[in-house]
Amino acid sequence: MSGAFAERLPDAAGKGSIRVWLKSSAYTRRLLLGEAGDPWVSGAHYLAYFSQAHGLLKPDVAVLEVGELYDSWNASHRGELTESLGKRRKPATALRKLLEAEAPRKVLAEVVEAVLANLRGQTPLVLSVPSPRCWTNHANHLTGSTDIEVTADDAEDASMYLTDLIRSVSAFPVSGALLEEARDAANFDAEDLTRYTSIVNVVRHYRWSLALRLPNDAVPPSEALADFDAVISPAVESAGTAALGRDISAAFATGGTIAPLSGRQFYFAEIDPGSRPETVLETVARLRGG
Repeated sequence: MSGAFAERLPDAAGKGSIRVWLKSSAYTRRLLLGEAGDPWVSGAHYLAYFSQAHGLLKPDVAVLEVGELYDSWNASHRGELTESLGKRRKPATALRKLLEAEAPRKVLAEVVEAVLANLRGQTPLVLSVPSPRCWTNHANHLTGSTDIEVTADDAEDASMYLTDLIRSVSAFPVSGALLEEARDAANFDAEDLTRYTSIVNVVRHYRWSLALRLPNDAVPPSEALADFDAVISPAVESAGTAALGRDISAAFATGGTIAPLSGRQFYFAEIDPGSRPETVLETVARLRGG
C-alpha cells in the first residue's frame, strides 16, 4: 500500500519525496499515442500507455485523470448521455447520469488495479477529478446545454455524485484525490469549498489525502482551505496548514525563471501537449535538482 500522499509532502524544513507534481496526460498521450490516441479502452490498454509515460517522466505523483476516462466513454457512446436526460432537469442531473454509467466505472476499477500493481507502492496514486461545479458545467456542455447556471446547491449535489464514484474504487489502496477547479476564475466562489463536505468526509473515511487545484487568479482565505492536505495555485502565497503546490505551468512552457522552493512547497506543472520532449526532460531535471 502506498499510503496517503500527505505523508510524502514537504514538511516545514522542505523534506519530503514529493517535489515535482506533473499534470502530463495531454502531453504523453500525444507523444506516445498520437493526436487521436485513446488509452482508456481497457485496463490493459491503459497500463501499456501508463508504463511508458511513467517511465518517461518518473513523476513524484502518479495521476489518473478520471475526467478523461468519462470524456472517452462519452465520445464512444455519443448521444447516450443526452438521451438519458429528460427535458426538465436540475443542472447536476447531467453529471449524475454521466457518473452512474457502469461501463466507465468498470474500466476505472481495471485501470486503478493495473496501475497500482505496476507502481508497487513506490509512487503514490492520485485520482484527479474536476471539481463538482466544474464537472457539472462540463457534463451539461457534453449534452449541448451551455446556458445552465450551476448554483452552490447544485455543486453540493454534484459533490455527492463524486463521493459515490470515489466509493466505487475504495477497495483499492489509492493514495488520494485531487479536485481541479476550472482554470477560469470567473465563476469560482470560495463558498463552493464548503459544499464539498461529502467528498472530504469519504476521503477521510478511507484515509486518503485530498488536494485542491485553484483557478489561476483565485486567492481564497487560508481558513477556507483547511480541509485540504495540499493546495495548488500560481497566485496563493500561503495555504494555511496545507502544503503549497506552486503552479509554474507558464514558466515551464516558456523556459522562464523559476524561483526555488521554500518550506512546505512543491512544484506543480501542467505540461503543454506541444512541448518538445528534450525541453520537458531538461526542465524536469532542473526542478528536481534546483
